[in-house]
Amino acid sequence: MSVRCRCHNHWVAPLDGLHGERDRAESFGSAAEQYDRYRPGYPSAFIDELMSLNPANALDIGCGTGKVAVSLMERGLPVLGLEPDVRMADVATRHRIPVEVDSFESWDPAGRTFDLLTAGHSWHWVDPAIGLGKAASVTVPGGTVALFWNYHVLDGTLLAAFDEAYRAHAPELDVVGRDPSDSGAQDTDPFAGSPDFRSLGSRTYRWPRVLDAHEWTTMLATFSDHARLGERRLRDLQVALQGAIERAGGVVQSQCGTYVWMARRLDGPADRQ
Repeated sequence: MSVRCRCHNHWVAPLDGLHGERDRAESFGSAAEQYDRYRPGYPSAFIDELMSLNPANALDIGCGTGKVAVSLMERGLPVLGLEPDVRMADVATRHRIPVEVDSFESWDPAGRTFDLLTAGHSWHWVDPAIGLGKAASVTVPGGTVALFWNYHVLDGTLLAAFDEAYRAHAPELDVVGRDPSDSGAQDTDPFAGSPDFRSLGSRTYRWPRVLDAHEWTTMLATFSDHARLGERRLRDLQVALQGAIERAGGVVQSQCGTYVWMARRLDGPADRQ
């Protein structure tokens, strides 16, 4: 049975068993430097919202190279990063983020708890049978969990050219640049049914980003599904996309979105009513 690879835009309701593909979940370190340079960070309005919660500390699950942790620490918030790939953790450490190398599922919190848990582009790699229960165990009552993903939306003309390139070189992949809100995947509340959290709903932050052909295609190589194409097929796709970008004026003007689900840790039985 053929399965389309959609982890970069199939966020909240991940493909069945995706968390079990540890080779993919822990493959990002092979492109850690490119990930740090070319993957987008997060908009200041979103960081403002997290800081408005007045957390005393934060745990960043799957912190990667520190895309969100750096922004929080620059605002004065102590952050502990948790990252399963030592190569990604090494880059985060260079950004002065304290990091423990482990998966969230096997990590030992040693009694520590946090006011804020963040998971940027990482929650779909966490075993759903363990994730929320463990999150509840390390979040203080009244604390907040934020799960979030970035995405790119391109204009129709460039997207059509990208469609053609993907059909020719990587038909099993979804095109990066198509609005993922069209799929309805973001409508699935990851906190639904949890006895430990009250969902605060979802929100989207929009922001522009402009990349040249090299920046766009190098960013694509940091996605695990694209990396799995292998060197030759990935290069063929990159060349085709670079040509499309150059014909369109040499830059990709993306309307990015940061899609967020948040929930509050319940205090006790009375808080659940």
